[in-house]
Amino acid sequence: MKAELRRVLSETACLDVPVETLSDTDDLYAAGLSSLGTVRVMLAVEDALGIEMPGELITFELFQSIDSLACALAPLVPKNLVACQ
Repeated sequence: MKAELRRVLSETACLDVPVETLSDTDDLYAAGLSSLGTVRVMLAVEDALGIEMPGELITFELFQSIDSLACALAPLVPKNLVACQ
């Protein structure tokens, strides 16, 4: 799932740095993620993973890092895509 999240971020987030240079724990906001970027990422992630994010899940903390996205979304995606411990 993290590979798919990285792809989505690369295509939609308009970060200041290449996604490939970020670790899973790097702060996406510090990397240039904006409020508009979070909306783009949310919609693209929903499409890519075939899920709908519940409103209570959509918080500032959700988009903090690739790890925070992967762990929060893990219960919503098929088991073969989950890479969260």
